[in-house]
Amino acid sequence: MVARRKVAVVGVALSDCGRVDDVTPYALHAQAARRALADAGLDRSLVDGFASAGLGTLAPVEVAAYLGLRPTWVDSTSVGGSTWEVMAAHAADAVAAGHARAVLLAYGSTARADVRAGRRTGTLSFGSRGPAQFEVPYGHTLIAKYAMAARRHMIEYGTTIEQLAQVAVQARANAALNPEAMFRTPVTVDEVAAGPVIADPFTKLHCCVRSDGGAAVLLVAQEYVRDCRTRPVWVLGSGEAVSHAAMSEWPDFTVSPAAVSGRLAFARAGVRPSEIDLAELYDAFTYMTLVTLEDLGFCAKGEGGAFVGEGRLRVRGGALPVNTDGGGLSAQHPGMRGLFLLVEAVRQLRGECGERQVRRADGSLPRLAVASGTGGWFCSSGTVVLGAE
Repeated sequence: MVARRKVAVVGVALSDCGRVDDVTPYALHAQAARRALADAGLDRSLVDGFASAGLGTLAPVEVAAYLGLRPTWVDSTSVGGSTWEVMAAHAADAVAAGHARAVLLAYGSTARADVRAGRRTGTLSFGSRGPAQFEVPYGHTLIAKYAMAARRHMIEYGTTIEQLAQVAVQARANAALNPEAMFRTPVTVDEVAAGPVIADPFTKLHCCVRSDGGAAVLLVAQEYVRDCRTRPVWVLGSGEAVSHAAMSEWPDFTVSPAAVSGRLAFARAGVRPSEIDLAELYDAFTYMTLVTLEDLGFCAKGEGGAFVGEGRLRVRGGALPVNTDGGGLSAQHPGMRGLFLLVEAVRQLRGECGERQVRRADGSLPRLAVASGTGGWFCSSGTVVLGAE
């Protein structure tokens, strides 16, 4: 047994993202992994832990073999979009307990290219087995589930479609500052409203983009930080929670499991939501951002509409910059986007984001960030609090 060690993120990277044709998911995993190791300045031989997951058939043993790794600690948690925050928490616990010295999290997806090529890779449906069999016959798709939840919030609290549209508008404003974002042209509330209806009340711009891409994050024990070329970002606290699988088992459409994972993460980190400088939140739909902000405690339940409607989410001039790279609504969304949240949060805390760099009121770099992923249709949540020295 060893004493629990502090754990830091020392390497982060994205693969080529957006429109990436004729590249396999394996290649995107490898590209992101190589870049993350280079970012940290560490050799692959240090890595003895590996975690991966995907919407296709890629198993971590296959990806590890492709990367030339022989890990003695492995994880393949599968809880949808929250997977990466949950796996980062598991990895941090393993490193802290001495079960691994360095854990690499890696993801790669050709979600966009697969659709364009007509390939059926298991990325297009959550299936119709188990609890879903009672909903699928009625056309109850994933988008419809989120739309129902959004409509319930509107009925319960008077949230308006214009307030939800503000989430998309501000995400695009942030994306405009990110040269790697897929869509950078500013949009207005009226333009969001004028788009084709996908599932009432969502029009097209209320929904995430579909892209290709990959990401990687490297976590190490504190004794290896001195060997890295980057400024460490420490894992301060985390929480995870699983809720329902069927909509009929969801007690309240206006409360997500982030209400549990966030409370746990902040308590374990010893910080309050009011101390957070920026938030990276899973945003497959505009309502996800709004309700997650409420459930993490940045505003009271029912006040999310007013909160997002005041420009708070913008990198420039926002009181709480959210999804500073443009998020899944504008930057990229290659399936399970949770790992991208961690990459952006770390880059912001290290001060590497150029035009979209968040600054505190005194001009200094941010010190605390939160990344919170959501899986399924608010079925699961993982929240990680990160801090810079």
